Amino acid sequence: MDTKVVDVPEKGRFEVRLDDRVVGLASYHVDGGTMTLPHTEVDPTVGGRGIGTILVSGVLDAARERGLHVLPYCSFVRHYIQQHPETADLVAAEDRGRFGLEPAPR
Repeated sequence: MDTKVVDVPEKGRFEVRLDDRVVGLASYHVDGGTMTLPHTEVDPTVGGRGIGTILVSGVLDAARERGLHVLPYCSFVRHYIQQHPETADLVAAEDRGRFGLEPAPR
């Protein structure tokens, strides 16, 4: 199966697709240089396959490519960042404490 993450700005979300089927989404809002990430969801019928991880990785890659910081209000996104400390720099240093994130290694 072909898995890809697609930005759908008119809907304010990224979608993760298996072949042509949307199986998950991450809602977002960009204001200035910050992408707010309030919510992610994955179809339970594809749970346990790492689809959420693929989705969040794609969203954070897009934020990095666009030069944006992120506000990880979604607990799944926060957990991903905690498990992948190389992405912690995407959260502005002054915001990391409120999300329970350690400062990024220098």
